Amino acid sequence: MNKQQILDTIKIKVAEKVNNFENLIQETRASNNDTKSSMGDKYETGREMLQQEINNLQRQFNETLNQQVLLQKITSEPSLKVQNGALVKTDRGVFYVSVSVGEIILEKQKIMTVSAESPLIKAMLGKKAGETFVINNIQQTIEKIW
Repeated sequence: MNKQQILDTIKIKVAEKVNNFENLIQETRASNNDTKSSMGDKYETGREMLQQEINNLQRQFNETLNQQVLLQKITSEPSLKVQNGALVKTDRGVFYVSVSVGEIILEKQKIMTVSAESPLIKAMLGKKAGETFVINNIQQTIEKIW
């Protein structure tokens, strides 16, 4: 499997998320400026709700920017053990350790992108091909690492 292609796909997905959050934040700020009225308390409540939404979007935006920074540090070099940038095949699926953007399909192969902070990756971190690990009382074997 082509790790560089997987990494490029993830980078594109994260860049799209960054752009979406930037647009949402701009649109929400614009609507916050448009909510002026003479309704008094209702006006203030509406503005506060919009400000909370902006804060929530800003937090998600910052998390996505952090994902971009992490992706810049990952290379497509082969891995001998489970670590950031490793492509891991177990008897239950194929996982790419980087940032979590969900499932991607390349070359008709389902690949789950998983953060190194996830319980699954924490259970297999540092392990090599042929080793086993247990998560949720289910034993899995690492078949191959790229």
